[in-house]
Amino acid sequence: MKTMDLFGMNTGGDAREKAPLAERMRPQKLSEYVGQPHLTGEGCLLRRALEEDRLFSMIFWGPPGSGKTTLARVLAAETRSKFVSFSAVLSGVKEIRTVIEEAKQLQDEKNRKLILFVDEIHRFNKTQQDAFLPHVESGLITLIGATTENPSFEVIAPLLSRARVLVLKPFSEEELMTMVERALNDEKKGLGKYAVKMHEKTIRYLVRLADGDARSALNNLEAVVSMVQNLPAEKRNITQDFVREALQKKALLYDKNGEEHYNLISAFHKSLRGSDPDAALYWLARMLTAGEDPLYIARRMIRFASEDVGMADPQALVVCMAAQQAYHFIGLPEGELALAQAAVYLATAPKSNALYAGLGLVKDEIKQTGYLPVPLHIRNAPTQLMKELDYGKDYKYAHDYEDAYTAQEYLPEKISQKSFYRPKGMGFEETIKKRMDAWERAKKSGGR
Repeated sequence: MKTMDLFGMNTGGDAREKAPLAERMRPQKLSEYVGQPHLTGEGCLLRRALEEDRLFSMIFWGPPGSGKTTLARVLAAETRSKFVSFSAVLSGVKEIRTVIEEAKQLQDEKNRKLILFVDEIHRFNKTQQDAFLPHVESGLITLIGATTENPSFEVIAPLLSRARVLVLKPFSEEELMTMVERALNDEKKGLGKYAVKMHEKTIRYLVRLADGDARSALNNLEAVVSMVQNLPAEKRNITQDFVREALQKKALLYDKNGEEHYNLISAFHKSLRGSDPDAALYWLARMLTAGEDPLYIARRMIRFASEDVGMADPQALVVCMAAQQAYHFIGLPEGELALAQAAVYLATAPKSNALYAGLGLVKDEIKQTGYLPVPLHIRNAPTQLMKELDYGKDYKYAHDYEDAYTAQEYLPEKISQKSFYRPKGMGFEETIKKRMDAWERAKKSGGR
């Protein structure tokens, strides 16, 4: 566990001077923070919370290097709260109890708040997360969790209900440019004392390699500058070619013009949708060779299986899940074949976005009509009072009828005539469409 009082963060010392550039350049107040304008801009949620001194428990969800830890520290500094940080990888319930006792002491003796920052909160098990609940609810601690994983699946529901999930986005090129330029010019915390020269195009190239990750951008900058900082002043000119050679492994993620990771995944996705297995394999290999996370590719294929193939071939989702499990089980390089198999399967599968479109129509309908009541005949009736109120009355048990089907309405009356899922007749959807057409005819005739 790491305890940090924000009032002592700017005292200097060898430890801070020797820290990585990304650590030294962390902003200390909100006015210095770059990025996440949807949260920190004028009139936005976090800025209002600070101005009104009503900071709440929250979970930052965003990719690596999106400023989760930095923003948590800034919030603590702005509220003059004590900042306690520990990693879910290294800490457990014992450490949580120690923090709770410290929070009680701070509240009783100094009337100060304690902000508990938990990095990688998704790694805490249910028991560990449960330990926070009463203290978050009582307001004894303000919990700020950070995670790169979807909180809906990794954080327990009671904790989610007591905290706001705030999504942090990858930094834009312009935001990273600002950070890099600050680091180059800052003589106290940054690299300004080395008087290194970098053209704007070179800085932009270095920024593109970071792919929205501020830590990566600053770490790469520090690595490049370290190679010229001891040269004579006239030779401290860093070119794009120099950056490319110095960061050769990282540069494999992109072509010589700085092609972004998002372009590659887009090309892969569109090749699958366009039923081109050759192109799908090519873009897959490009990403794997460049060092892309194979599990990221697997996640994208799983999404594609439901969005672009859907019920035209329900087996596509099974194949993609199997590929993900196979890669997770055997790793590289053998696991690449499982990903390639899934890619070819998706590319050659019949396509239908009827499932994706149908879900979108349902969401739009809910926005327009709100939460309509469940029809009485399909409500559960576990008590006598509910039965007296006609819960479950006249419900028809499908298995009592031929082919396990009988005409019956399941949608709220107000939208009973609406149709959301509209199969296109591709692949297995042809079978589904025939069944649905037969059921519709039966419903209209009032029979089975």
